[in-house]
Amino acid sequence: MISDAWRWEANAFYGFFERQRDLYKRYWVWEVAWFAYGLVSVLSIGYLASGLGSLGYDASHVDLGAARLYLLIGALMWGYMSFVFFEVAFAIAWERWEGTIEYTFMAPVRRVTHLMGVCSFAVIYGLVRSALVMVVVILLFHIDLSHANLLSAGIVLAVSTVPLVGLGIFTSILPLLSPEKGEQLAVAVQGLLLLVSGVYYPVSVLPLYFRIAGQVSPLTYTLDGIRQAVLQGRGPLELAPTLASLLAMGIVLIPA
Repeated sequence: MISDAWRWEANAFYGFFERQRDLYKRYWVWEVAWFAYGLVSVLSIGYLASGLGSLGYDASHVDLGAARLYLLIGALMWGYMSFVFFEVAFAIAWERWEGTIEYTFMAPVRRVTHLMGVCSFAVIYGLVRSALVMVVVILLFHIDLSHANLLSAGIVLAVSTVPLVGLGIFTSILPLLSPEKGEQLAVAVQGLLLLVSGVYYPVSVLPLYFRIAGQVSPLTYTLDGIRQAVLQGRGPLELAPTLASLLAMGIVLIPA
């Protein structure tokens, strides 16, 4: 009986995963357009950093190469994290748009199976999109990653997905609380995360009240951990406090 139950849940999980995939296949033209928009957004940040020297900044006092990499990491990670956040946050909205919300909520499957199927596709698809953007960035800006600890960066990225998914699930209930305005509030949450999480600047430059908000944002720890791994070559043990903070946030956010 246990094996049959697990087989049923596995089939349901794959069914929700496959349904998300089919939605993207249906709207593939729009996906190409949004991918191009995401790529252009990252490239514009890279060229902004490359142009700092022409604005009169003294390269002897400012490491323009490090500044560009700092900003590119923020842009790349923001593209990935905001994509996953939106896909999870709009899980209920998708159900309403497709007219399947009643069928999904009445289906004899665990809610965690439903949500994990949606979240798994969002994470995998987000990683593929981000990897393609990263390849273009490396080729165009000739990024040197010889001193980066890519293993540490990968571990931070994997662990950060847990609280990110939890935050997306938390936001996904907003359309149920307010069918008219709940979806729009997800955009407001994204804007707040962009402001307080240190995507393009250190959190330390923010006013106190924004710094406090940044300390409870999982994106802050994700960006800090990946930057330490890439810019300073920190190993997994050195990043243990950051990883522990991300895991603790995930343990709190997903059940909540």
